[in-house]
Amino acid sequence: MSQEADPTLYIQHHLLNLSYAFGKPGGFWTINLDTLFFSVMIGVVFCFLFYRVALRVTSGVPGPLQNVIESIIEFVDGQVKETFDADSSLIAPLSLSIFVWVFLMNLLDLLPVDLLPTIGKAMDLHALRVVPTADLNTTFGLSLSVFALIIYYNIRIKGGWGYLKELLVTPFGVWLIPINLIFSLIHEIVKPVSLALRLFGNMYAGELIFILIAALLPWWSQWLLAGPWAIFHILIITLQAFIFMMLTIVYLGIAHEGH
Repeated sequence: MSQEADPTLYIQHHLLNLSYAFGKPGGFWTINLDTLFFSVMIGVVFCFLFYRVALRVTSGVPGPLQNVIESIIEFVDGQVKETFDADSSLIAPLSLSIFVWVFLMNLLDLLPVDLLPTIGKAMDLHALRVVPTADLNTTFGLSLSVFALIIYYNIRIKGGWGYLKELLVTPFGVWLIPINLIFSLIHEIVKPVSLALRLFGNMYAGELIFILIAALLPWWSQWLLAGPWAIFHILIITLQAFIFMMLTIVYLGIAHEGH
């Protein structure tokens, strides 16, 4: 298969996950192995770097890596303090983990589109997608984890009856409970859906544009579009990680407050 012979096959191949199905291929129990591998790998790299810096932290002149990590921690901590009024030891570490992990997964989109698929082909892998956040399974997994925390804190702070009462009487009062419940359920369900689709849509679009450039342009002219797009895409990568983190903080902040 070559891009010169058939660009359509080239694009389809680069958008195909390396998967394993328990049962019918493409069914519910299909696991995208490349998504799992690269997301876990990035998570291990993230934990290793932060752990290494924590062991070697110095109060003197910091090294470049310590300086970068301290700047990220201070930035995230500042956002949490400005947005989250309640006292919780979980929110800041969670926000830091989400921001850095999502950013690093997004960053894989800047690798040359043929690099890892070519390596995978040499290893007899029929497909290999690199960017975990361009897979809807990853973004929904992250958003559903945040949604579970939202429900947990709503029940923990307000109590089971308090949370249920809020769903039933907000926003129109006790006399319109059925309508209130419909509005409240839509309001709650929209949170994980919007978190997942926003991140997925932006990263999938970015990945697709890189693939289109590689498929439709000669190799010697690809840098004319790929270079400027990569520079612009860095902003998108960072912004999407920031938005996911900020919405998580806001949603958990709302869960800590009475309506």
